Amino acid sequence: MAPLRYSINITVDGCCDHLAVSPDEDLHRHHIGNLARADALLFGRVLYEMMEEAWRPSASEVSRPDWMEPFARTIDAAKKYVVSSTLEQVDWNAELVQGDLGKAVEQIKRESRTGVFVSGVQLPLALAELGLIDEYEFVVHPRIAGRGPRLFEGLSRHVDLKLVNRFELASGASVMQYAPTS
Repeated sequence: MAPLRYSINITVDGCCDHLAVSPDEDLHRHHIGNLARADALLFGRVLYEMMEEAWRPSASEVSRPDWMEPFARTIDAAKKYVVSSTLEQVDWNAELVQGDLGKAVEQIKRESRTGVFVSGVQLPLALAELGLIDEYEFVVHPRIAGRGPRLFEGLSRHVDLKLVNRFELASGASVMQYAPTS
């Protein structure tokens, strides 16, 4: 069964609002590497809609730096699964996932050859509750936000982790990769 890998950008004080961090070329290169290690992306509705708005090619192309284009092409081409009880259909190379989350994600992991990548806040909380996340990655940016959403708010149990890798990006963000110990 292929691993389900979770990655998210956070501030030093744990804020996981995408507007609280400043993306740069090195960060985008890092996340392209993450996407390259997966043959499918798993999104909740909110993240799917946000990513689609930001990265899906449209008739009136959004102006962005050239260094963002490789990420845009990579995420546009990726197979996507969208977990939602409110959406009736999805496109953008996506398939809707409904019903029993645990069974659906286990099936996606079985069908994957290289891995499944997930990000966001609410869906990873549910996946952590079910013990389905195989790798956790936190990209900790050198900023204190002082407000905003926090990760795993309301998790019913502890998830013990073992640090398996860490390194720093040019921006000073620390990338910490963990594996669950239980």
